[in-house]
Amino acid sequence: MNCGRSVDVEPLFRELLAQEDGEQVFDITVVKPSAFVEYGLGCLEQLADSGDHSARSVRNNLRVMVAGGDGTVGWVLGCLGELYVQNRGPVPPVAVIPLGTGNDLSRSFGWGASFPFSWKAAAKRSLYKAILGTVSCLDSWHIVVSMPEEGEEQELDLPHSLRHLGECTFYDDGTAEGELSETVCCFDGVFYNYFSIGMDAQVAYGFHQLRDEKPFLASGPLSNKLIYAGYTCKQGWFFTQCISDPELRGLTNIIRLSIKKMDSSEWEHIPVPSSVRAIVALNLHNYASGRNPWGNLKPEYLEKKGFVEAQSDDGLLEIFGLKQGWHASLVMVELISAKHIAQAAAIRLEIKGGQWRDAYMQMDGEPWKQPLSTEYSTFVDIKRVPYPSMIISGADR
Repeated sequence: MNCGRSVDVEPLFRELLAQEDGEQVFDITVVKPSAFVEYGLGCLEQLADSGDHSARSVRNNLRVMVAGGDGTVGWVLGCLGELYVQNRGPVPPVAVIPLGTGNDLSRSFGWGASFPFSWKAAAKRSLYKAILGTVSCLDSWHIVVSMPEEGEEQELDLPHSLRHLGECTFYDDGTAEGELSETVCCFDGVFYNYFSIGMDAQVAYGFHQLRDEKPFLASGPLSNKLIYAGYTCKQGWFFTQCISDPELRGLTNIIRLSIKKMDSSEWEHIPVPSSVRAIVALNLHNYASGRNPWGNLKPEYLEKKGFVEAQSDDGLLEIFGLKQGWHASLVMVELISAKHIAQAAAIRLEIKGGQWRDAYMQMDGEPWKQPLSTEYSTFVDIKRVPYPSMIISGADR
């Protein structure tokens, strides 16, 4: 068991599991998921290898429940995914107790939008479903950001789901349009629901900064959404000022988008619509607290655009754009669909700074401010991880 932000969830599950032997509930602010994978599962594996049949049975049938938001769930999934790399199967599937703001990953697999106030009864039901629920596959996506290293060390506050790789080599295979730096610094991570760049990430970044500085203001899902709404207006989604500030213009000024389609090894340049102020690459049907901005598209439209019906394990990301706040608002209430841009099996974004000093990015609700060079391009590469993540369905029972 892994518990996220809540003060009450950890003792609740400790009480429910008190009759069992051994440590089963972990606070991930104390015991990191990577430590659980390395030492907790490693200990079970050593016991199993020494002939302990009970340890082998526990290891082979282990299921993990994560209490937290999408970012916390993604963090745990990413650490469990290392078992594939290390050839340490089977990989435990994951169930979800939704404690975040949007909880889109939780919604997508039947665990709901929030955790009910009848905590104890709900916890018992969740444990029951985690034990007996069927397991589904979920695509995961590897992201690498390559940024120019320009002498002075740049201060970059990354989410815990991203890791620094240090100096690395960027291979241009003909897609780059801007200048390339001789020295490149890289960081990478994995996401499960979405990656976005632009105004929506800027709003999320502002909210996270406030929550870190004044946590008493962001005390629950309702207050979180009210604060989000305030930042949405403050950051210029609805009223773009008529000034020369380039940060209030469309992303087409700084972004070059290239994709690879399914079963293709060639990059294809995709024009970014001039009106788009946020670009989202979406893996699931749920985004921004359960909305479906891609929409339920008719077969005729799919055929016309060369798209296929979106699935969470189809090896494709749906790329769409959001314009002004009025457009985004209509998309969020599902009166219209977002601006469909492409479906892709791999994505490369070239970000040309120029007058832009920063670009705001986020993945699975975890935002950061990406510094840009005035001279050299920054690149974001996204490709599918070659093994699936395992999610337990909460809708079975």
